[in-house]
Amino acid sequence: MRADRLVSLVLLLRRHGRMSAPALARELEVSTRTVLRDIEALSAAGVPVYAERGRLGGFALLPGFQTELTGLNHDEALALLVAGSRRGAQAFGLASPLASAMRKVVDALPESYRITASGAAERLLIDPEVDLFSRTTGGQELPDPIATAVRRAVLAGHRLRIHYTALDRQTSWRTVDPIGLVTVRGNGYLLAMRSGAERTYRLSRILDAEELDEPAQRPEQVDLDRMWREHGVKFRTGGDQVTVEVRVDPVRREELVGTVLAVLAEATEPDGRLRMTVTFQDPRHAEWAVWQLGTHGEALTPAWLRATLRERAAALTTLYADPP
Repeated sequence: MRADRLVSLVLLLRRHGRMSAPALARELEVSTRTVLRDIEALSAAGVPVYAERGRLGGFALLPGFQTELTGLNHDEALALLVAGSRRGAQAFGLASPLASAMRKVVDALPESYRITASGAAERLLIDPEVDLFSRTTGGQELPDPIATAVRRAVLAGHRLRIHYTALDRQTSWRTVDPIGLVTVRGNGYLLAMRSGAERTYRLSRILDAEELDEPAQRPEQVDLDRMWREHGVKFRTGGDQVTVEVRVDPVRREELVGTVLAVLAEATEPDGRLRMTVTFQDPRHAEWAVWQLGTHGEALTPAWLRATLRERAAALTTLYADPP
């Protein structure tokens, strides 16, 4: 682990020229004291690192300390840098290793590619954390120990014991046979076998994880893309689905569409509002989604949903009827 950190320290100095100990500590996610010890270790190993005193001082390398990675053209280098900007690694607990790897790639590129590719990558944004309406689009980041245990079990083909909290169910320990990991819009999912059936577990709901020293009972070959599509079909067609007719302001249409399973019908009314027939996974899903629209949406049918929303609104009105 320390060897990787020493390499990352050298690459940071190669890229930035001169950095203070606190700045290096922030990049490497260690203490300033650890950085100073690492600098001493590099010097003892013959790496030409030296200290510059003063208010703008810091640590730097003697010019010319560099290796080159050949064989990459400009577009290939740009593709690597853009791929490194995606947030999928966060969901799998690989954000820090990815950052270290990208520093190594950038440092090893020929100078002409390094300058132009780095500049171009800064102008391409992949999967931003918020959309144009300031809504968060990313998922929760899994603590490193949990992410590491899950990832190692998947790659090693070992069984996995997880402490999982599912919606509307009591948190419990369960043993699964991991198949693979999937990330969608920054949210990570574990595909696994349990009691002979395929299951999907959201990584952010795993409270603890333990890799077992037992081989996982899983297929030798796997097509994660196909499995994920099949899980999507089951999700859209299973459960206690409900069909809802709703009137919605056009400015909130995309928000609604982003939450439904399917849009069955859509028409524009004389006042400009949209009348849509949509399906939800279950009654709770329907209530939550329509409530999020506020006065920009109105459930027309079924009657039970209108009654539920009316009761919810009445309770809120009662709560704010009198000053606190």
